This record gives sequence, C-alpha cells and structure tokens, in this order.
Amino acid sequence: MKVLCYSSFTFSYLNRARVLFQTLRRFHPDWELVALITDEPPEGFAFDPAAEPFDRVVWAQDLGIPDFASWLFKHDVVEVCTAVKGPFIHQACASGADAVIYLDPDTALFGRLDPLVELLRDHDILLTPHLIDPNDDPAAIADNDLSASRTGIFNLGFVAIRTTGEGARFAKWWNDRLLSYCYDDMPNGLFVDQRWCDHVPALFDKVKVVRDPGYNVASWNLSTRTVAVGKDGAITVNGSPLRFWHFTKLGPLGDVMTKKYAGQNFPVYEIWAWYKRQVAAATDEAIPQRYWAYDRFADGEPIEKAQRVLYRQRADLQAAYPDPFAVGSYSYKTWLENEGA
Repeated sequence: MKVLCYSSFTFSYLNRARVLFQTLRRFHPDWELVALITDEPPEGFAFDPAAEPFDRVVWAQDLGIPDFASWLFKHDVVEVCTAVKGPFIHQACASGADAVIYLDPDTALFGRLDPLVELLRDHDILLTPHLIDPNDDPAAIADNDLSASRTGIFNLGFVAIRTTGEGARFAKWWNDRLLSYCYDDMPNGLFVDQRWCDHVPALFDKVKVVRDPGYNVASWNLSTRTVAVGKDGAITVNGSPLRFWHFTKLGPLGDVMTKKYAGQNFPVYEIWAWYKRQVAAATDEAIPQRYWAYDRFADGEPIEKAQRVLYRQRADLQAAYPDPFAVGSYSYKTWLENEGA
C-alpha cells in the first residue's frame, strides 16, 4: 500500500516537525513525507527543503483556496494550520497514494505503524479518541473527560484514510467544513477541526476507532496509561507496544500536566527528556520563537485576534478589503484606525 504522511505547521514548529519526520523516516523510509507549511521563511533563515527530513513541501498558498489572503486573515495561527489539513487531504486523494495519514508536528514515532496500514485494508477512516478508558478521580475527570467533551472526542493530531470510498468522501466533507468553519469558538460548538469529527461515526461507514493504548499517548490520557521499559529496551503502554507519542504543550504547561498524571511512572519523564533533547538539537536559532509571517499587517504592526474575528464576521469588510494585510489610505487597517472598534 502506497502511503503519504503529512504534517501541518509554521516555521516556529519546524524543530518539532524535524523530529517527527526523522522518526517517520527511521520506521517508514518507503512512505512519502510531506510538510504542509502556512508561513514564509523568516529573514536570515535559509530554508533548504532538500536538506530536511521530508520529501517535499506544499505551501498553503498553493492549495488553490479562493481569496487566499482574505481567507487566511480570518484565522489565528492554530486555526489556519488546522484548516489547511482539509484541503490537503482532499487533494491528496488524487495524488496516487492508497492511504493518507496526518500527524501533528509535535508527535514522534517509537515504532512502526504497520498495524494502522493493515486496518486500512478493511476500514476507510481511522481515528484515535482522547480517552479509551474512563477516569474515576474527580480531578482527572475535570482535566481530561470534560476537556474532551469541550474540544472533541477524537484527537485530530492523528487521522488516517483510504483515498477511495468512504475515506475520499470524508476528505471532501472535511475539506468543506474546515474551509468555512475551522475556528476556536467553543460557545458556538467549534474547536477547530476536532468537534467536527465527533460526527464521523454517524456520517460515514467503515470507520475504525483505534483503542490501542500505544497510539497517541499524551498528557490527557496518562491518568489511565502506564508506560514501561523492558529489559530489551522495548517500550510498552498498558502492555501494548508504544507506537507514537503526542508531546503537546512542550514547556511549563506540558511539564505540569505530565507530572500531575505520570506520578511515579518514571519512563514517562525519560521519554519527555529524550524529546526535549531532540527538539533542541533540531532548533535553528535564526527562527525567532513564536514566529509566524502572517501575524502582522504589511507595515509590521501585530494583528489582534479581535481584528481577525471582526473581519470574518462581516461580509462587507471582506468585500471592501480583499487583502486585509495591506496598508495605505484605503485598507482594512486604516478603516480599523478610523472607524473600527
């Protein structure tokens, strides 16, 4: 089976993506690895895709999204890096691959994913839930169960499809939803792409919910997963081989949540320490922390989230200012200064 695997990120996450693709290359050298980037290289950083651990780069502006500048402006960095996942997976169904797998850039493989490929022989859509076992502790229920209820039953740091049948139908549906409704707006039932996929088992056939504890291990499910290292160095999770770990919230918040739920499960800390070393080694100091080329107007002034939300809510502003990043006497920025909130 010909497999295409992709991840979506900006240059501030290139270090994490490098680690992901290095581990993918180690375990699956035959897969096509694609970096989907919604960004532009920062000044002073020489980006050479041929020197990176992925096969090719797809730039978000080349996905054919109508009115790209206007569409992009409506999203913050997390929203847009999530939104472009839909158009890419839809277009990848015509790329010649038999299967397409998405993994978040802050993920790393610890084993081969052959069991997932085998599942795709009988199923068209694979999803991993945030939780596969219920929590009993009130704190864990508040942190993890209720969080999943708000943000989505399935974690879309992973999804895999066949490029035909229900997989292709899902890809088209996901493309349509993410192009128009990929926002962090919980009061209106949206949390980027994840809440949409709560509907998948009801809308599509041949869906497999992967409940193996070795997949998508993360801080939000450590309360019910025990990591162990055998004498031979093999890492298991609740007795199953560790396949991939989702190192979400790298930094103080991730450390706090990991410590809270790993407790005395010391292999967890060893895995996190390994990941931090890998990310540090993959970091290029020429890329500013939290860099994103589209976080400011053309004159360099930062764009506030409220300015993006206002623009996406008003069709009259979108019609009047098709390039909201622009500056000048007749621009969205000038309108904000003179008449906007």
